[in-house]
Amino acid sequence: MSDVDFIVAGAGGGLIGALRAAELGASVLLVEATEHYLRGNNTSMSTAMFPGAGSRWQRDAGISDSAAGFAADIMKKTKNSADSTLVKALTEISAELVEWMADSQEIPLELVTDFHYPGHSVDRCHTITGRKGDRVLSHLSGRVHSNQRIDMLMPARLTEVHRESDGLLAAKIQSPGGGPEVITAKSILLATNGFGANKEMVSSFMPEISSALYHGSENSMGDSIRIGESFGAQTGFLDAYQGHAAVAVHGSTLAGWATVMHGAVLVNLVGNRFGDETCGYSEYASILAKEPESTGWLILDQRIHDLCLAFRDFEETVQSGALRIGQSIEELAELTSLPKENLKQTIIHSQQSAAGDQTDIFGRNYFEAPLAAPYIAIKVRPALFHTQGGLMTDSTSNVVTNTGVAIQGLFAAGGAAAGISGHGASGYLAGNGLLSAFGMSFLAANTFDKSKIGV
Repeated sequence: MSDVDFIVAGAGGGLIGALRAAELGASVLLVEATEHYLRGNNTSMSTAMFPGAGSRWQRDAGISDSAAGFAADIMKKTKNSADSTLVKALTEISAELVEWMADSQEIPLELVTDFHYPGHSVDRCHTITGRKGDRVLSHLSGRVHSNQRIDMLMPARLTEVHRESDGLLAAKIQSPGGGPEVITAKSILLATNGFGANKEMVSSFMPEISSALYHGSENSMGDSIRIGESFGAQTGFLDAYQGHAAVAVHGSTLAGWATVMHGAVLVNLVGNRFGDETCGYSEYASILAKEPESTGWLILDQRIHDLCLAFRDFEETVQSGALRIGQSIEELAELTSLPKENLKQTIIHSQQSAAGDQTDIFGRNYFEAPLAAPYIAIKVRPALFHTQGGLMTDSTSNVVTNTGVAIQGLFAAGGAAAGISGHGASGYLAGNGLLSAFGMSFLAANTFDKSKIGV
């Protein structure tokens, strides 16, 4: 007999797996490496965007959407390179997931309709007031701690997994200052994120972003890949990642891409734009990384500033003192040390393109409105947020071998698993990291029911 039904390693998206499994009658052990997970893991650092195709919020807003439409958007963004089995599973569960989060876990979700993320054909991202992941994480953590079916070990790290002679899985768990403890379970969910903090692996699999800032958990060292490979697990999409091109240099806060979607432009250190910013914040990270000093200035105005205060991340950027405000282009050039004439020509061109007076030189066709004085600039640099490749799974998040056979009882979610972003950074759609983390954890937990575990 196992010590517990379900072990979950990682208190990010893994919280969903723990709560869902407990709801279905399982006894759960949640293992978390750091006491600072509420602010130190990748879920906490996110903008809390949860895609849900066909949700009741969409219906209330008169938006027609479906899992098939969402899947089509993913395949288009990834140039048909994403794993179709997982895309189908996650898009089909996406609406149920966000509605379960609201109904069962009492998370006050709302549909984002005030701006449109690149690549989504309709508004389908759901979030909370403040649009910050740490608020979602804190709420879920409170529910975990009050759930009698869930025990939590923290700080503790799941370091190894092996199969016992009776078929159970045994997890070796290491706590600081103590010897390892071995706990058996019917199933184990690896939700330990990816390998963004492992510089050697990042340099090997995604060299184009290896010199950029890593804006994620220091515990994302690729533990799940090592554990999975000890079972002969298949890995895939190890070159996939989510980048971001708008981390403020002053304070290392996230300026955010809502600025761009509301009409901001990004210039390099000589005052020139260098691409179509609306292609997506993930792929634009490596594009910015190629510019002088891998640094740029995000140029916006008061209208955009006010609209973006809906994001707690942007509010923190404002509070950090990162903004430079000029009443004219010339004054902004002085404040930023950008070449005055270049900056002037860049802003005028963007204004004319936004007004429809000319075609944008980079083919950008969405500006929302022309920039207007006073002008605001935020110095930004690119960052790697999290990796999107890892252990290959089936439609229930069960890890599979190189021959496609499910490894009984071993599951993976989020950055620990291969996600749905295809290869590189260009396939990433807003919210798909959290969909992989929360959705795959939900799918893994759904394999439990009272008849299976004899409760």
